Amino acid sequence: METKSTLIDDIEKALAEIRPLLAFHRGDIEFVEFKEGVVYVRMLGMCKGCPLSQLTLKSGVEELLKQRVIGVERVEAV
Repeated sequence: METKSTLIDDIEKALAEIRPLLAFHRGDIEFVEFKEGVVYVRMLGMCKGCPLSQLTLKSGVEELLKQRVIGVERVEAV
């Protein structure tokens, strides 16, 4: 079983893969917390408040994290 520290490291690595795509649109994403299967993130830059950020969050970020990190059930923005 993975420790919470290992899970967080895996989450950060997956987010690092997404950052260049967000940076292309002058945005970014910040890991906030992992709790009970939910990854909480903060959308930054142009992604903050963008009408498409929810689509990016669910179809991009959430799908990648669910594929790469065992235990991630969903992603929520704070």
